[in-house]
Amino acid sequence: MDRPHPMTPTPPWPALSEAHRRARPRRPFVIDDEAVGCVDEAHLPALARWPAALSVTPGAVRLRLPRDERDAWFAEANASLHADGLVKAWRDEPFALPSPASGRTLAVIERAASRFWGTLTLGTHCNGWVAGRDGRPAQLWIARRSPTKPTDPGKLDNLVGGGVPHGQTPWEALLREGWEEAGLPPQRMAQAQPGRVLQLCRDIPEGLQFERLHVYDLELQPGEQPANQDGEVAGVELLSCDEAAAAAAGAGMTVDAALVTLDFLLRRGLLSAEKHTALEMAFTACLAGGRDGAPRPA
Repeated sequence: MDRPHPMTPTPPWPALSEAHRRARPRRPFVIDDEAVGCVDEAHLPALARWPAALSVTPGAVRLRLPRDERDAWFAEANASLHADGLVKAWRDEPFALPSPASGRTLAVIERAASRFWGTLTLGTHCNGWVAGRDGRPAQLWIARRSPTKPTDPGKLDNLVGGGVPHGQTPWEALLREGWEEAGLPPQRMAQAQPGRVLQLCRDIPEGLQFERLHVYDLELQPGEQPANQDGEVAGVELLSCDEAAAAAAGAGMTVDAALVTLDFLLRRGLLSAEKHTALEMAFTACLAGGRDGAPRPA
C-alpha cells in the first residue's frame, strides 16, 4: 500500500466539502406527507409510467400507495429503472427506506435504488487502532478496497465499513462486517466502543448519497493482524496517526472513511490545538445529531 506523506491536514479538508456537495437540481420525494428523499429533475420523465402510484408536481414527487403495497411496487419500479440505466450498481440487497426523523421503516427497497430516490441509508464503520507506549492511539489500521468494488474501487478505507441492510441494526452489521472485512470474530468486535453518528448528503455518480455513518473504535493489540475474508479488501496496512491524517486529507481515501478517520482524530485529541479547533468547527455540519451524535431529523 502506498503510504501518504506524514503531515497534519491543512484546511479545507476535501472530505468535508464533498460530504455535502450538491451538483444536481432535485425534487423532494414524499411518503406519508414526509420528505424522505429527493429525485434528480432529469429523471422525472421516467416516473410518468406510474401515474397511479406517483404524483409528480412542481413541488414534489409523492408516493400515494399504502404501506402494504409499497415493497412490491418498488421492486417492480426499481427493476425497470435499473433496466433503463437509472438505478446503477445493483446489489440484490434489501435496505430499509426509513423516515429520517423517526427511523420508522416506510418501505423496503433494493440498496442501489436508494441513490436514485435520495433516501436515507445507514452505514457502520470501525476505526481499528493500536496504542503507543503512553496508551494513546499511535497507529490506525487502514484498508484498501478491492479494485473490483462497484464504488470507490482501490481507495483507502477504514478497517471495517459497510451498509446496514434491512433487518439489522448498525451494531449487528458491525459484528458481521468485522469478520467479513477484517477476520475479527463477533466476540472480538463486541469490544468496540461507540463513537458518533456522521451524516453525508452528496451527489455521486449513482445518485444522491444520503447516509448516516455509525462510528465505532476498536483497540487492537500489537501483533494482532486483521485479514479480509470476503475478497472486498485488497489489503490492510498499519499507518501512524499522522499518516492516516494525511490520507484523510487527500483524495486517495473514500469520503466516508476520511470523515470517520478525522472524527477519530478529533475525539481522541490527536491533532495540534490549532488544527483541532479548525477541524472541529468545520466538522459540526457532518454530525448527525450535533455534538452528542444522536440522530436528528435531516
